[in-house]
Amino acid sequence: MLSKLQAIEEKYMQLESLLSDPSVICDVPLWRKYTQEHASLTTLVTTIREYKEVLGGIEEAQEMLAEGIDDDEFRKMVEAELGELRARREEIDEKLPILLLPKDPNDDKSVIVEIRGGAGGDEAALFSMELFRMYTRYAEAQGWKTEILSSSVTELGGMKEVAFEVDGYGAYSKMKYESGVHRVQRVPATESGGRIHTSTVTVAVLPEAEEVEIDINQNDLRIDTYCASGAGGQYVNKTESAVRITHLPTGIVVQCQDEKSQLKNREKAMRVLRAKVLEMAQAEQNAQVAADRKSQVGTGDRSERIRTYNFPQGRVTDHRIGLTLHKLEMVLGGDLDELINGLITADQAERLKQVE
Repeated sequence: MLSKLQAIEEKYMQLESLLSDPSVICDVPLWRKYTQEHASLTTLVTTIREYKEVLGGIEEAQEMLAEGIDDDEFRKMVEAELGELRARREEIDEKLPILLLPKDPNDDKSVIVEIRGGAGGDEAALFSMELFRMYTRYAEAQGWKTEILSSSVTELGGMKEVAFEVDGYGAYSKMKYESGVHRVQRVPATESGGRIHTSTVTVAVLPEAEEVEIDINQNDLRIDTYCASGAGGQYVNKTESAVRITHLPTGIVVQCQDEKSQLKNREKAMRVLRAKVLEMAQAEQNAQVAADRKSQVGTGDRSERIRTYNFPQGRVTDHRIGLTLHKLEMVLGGDLDELINGLITADQAERLKQVE
């Protein structure tokens, strides 16, 4: 165990050395790679160093007590310190296995989130808008930036679908647990009889791909331009600023019409396309990942869900971990920490079982 921890610390120090190397500093992609790798090891290495200090303190205290201490007050002080060090060692002993779990290579990345209304028509589109607001507020609380890449707005102010970027270190490590079908139970504003309706919205979270990760051949793309539709200003329906890109080898289609500039729409669409191609490539490498994601997102049918938002009772239930919170307004306001932390803890516990 200690030799493994020592190897990790040595790798960390090697990365520190590389980050100050002029040849690495000049190579921006390589420097960024080493910076991210260094940052991903910081918490683990800090814990390792504390662990070594604690072990050293325990050994020193035990030696002092073994040699004998004539001063009763000093001996009691050493014994008390030894007790505290042993308690801290137990805490770190529980923490280290979790930190040593194999890390998802996408965890440090920014993400692209796609939200689509499922069953429920206009009501599903309205709730899609509320989930979009929830995630943007959560991102803001985390210090991340958001940017809409494409959207389709309904006449009632809902969103048939929206794709947006969440830009921030470690965004995927938390946002990935939001992939799946979200169910809402409430009385729609359009319902005159006061009946509770059930609607669904699908959420897909994709790790954003760098250009260096996904090499897309321009000859494999069919790019169509067309006039944007919907509310949005004088340019709508007058200039062919909207862009639709089809990746011929995979059949993936993305489109963007939110910007007035065709160039900007194309750039945004390419970011979504790279993320989707990366996800498909990773799914092909790992059949289990593909199966898991299929079971999470599903078809958007009412019977498939990872989480339910019940408005009459003011509660949110995550069905994967059986967690119910009676603070619906706070959750929709972006307070997702308790839900996401619960999912992270459950995931870690399951992975520890597999290691054992």
